[in-house]
Amino acid sequence: MTQKESKIIDTIKTIYDPEISVNIYDLGLIYSIQVEDSKKVNINMTLTSAGCPFAQQIPAEVREKVLQIDEIEDVSVNLVWDPPWGTDQMTEVAKLELGMF
Repeated sequence: MTQKESKIIDTIKTIYDPEISVNIYDLGLIYSIQVEDSKKVNINMTLTSAGCPFAQQIPAEVREKVLQIDEIEDVSVNLVWDPPWGTDQMTEVAKLELGMF
């Protein structure tokens, strides 16, 4: 993992699902992060459900915050639904926070 990818992940970890109060990275909502030419970032992410009331807010916040990282000039956030999100995609940190152990 590059230093830039690490910064992106750290930034994404500051974004929380308002309904669950766990950051979206540990929830497993971020499927991929690709850095092109070290200035453009493509992020594929999902939501906990297709009917999520924050379907516009969360991807917009991801784009806004990642754009604030030095040297990043463009961010594309794509919502994907395949594979569907499930609790098995959550990190152990998220499961501990939600008392799932």
